[in-house]
Amino acid sequence: MGRKEQLMDILANSQEPVAGRELADRLGVSRQVVVQHVAILRARGVEVLATSRGYMLPREPAPYTRRAVLATKHSPEETEEELFILVDHGVKVLNVLVEHPLYGELCGNLMLQSRMDVQRFLERVKAEQAALLSVLTDGVHLHTVEYQDSQSFEAALARLSEKGYLITD
Repeated sequence: MGRKEQLMDILANSQEPVAGRELADRLGVSRQVVVQHVAILRARGVEVLATSRGYMLPREPAPYTRRAVLATKHSPEETEEELFILVDHGVKVLNVLVEHPLYGELCGNLMLQSRMDVQRFLERVKAEQAALLSVLTDGVHLHTVEYQDSQSFEAALARLSEKGYLITD
């Protein structure tokens, strides 16, 4: 089995994203080789998601899972609170998307479903001294989310609205 096939096998058998460094170690190659293999797989039509926690293959949503797109606006300092509101209500945050005047849509895969996921993501933002995509659009951004319980989802929307984060018009 070639390295690209091994890479696919590792991702297919993982329930969580796998860090590029871990993939490199398991395949006995450099991190850059992993990036190249992922690029080749994508060019061949394989959908490989790059999240803040690593690479993963898309999963079929659980039965009765619904998707929605939320428009929100807040400062970078309010990001943790926004994400906690969502995950605390059982809402999985799949991505963040902004509309850039030059590049069009810019999307970052998040795959956040717990406070621990949110904390890890924000720690990584801080450690990498990275800017959130929403700073490009004065805090305005979209999230694609998944949820199973409509009442909890509506409660999350109400809380986001109370905080002034939800854009409804």
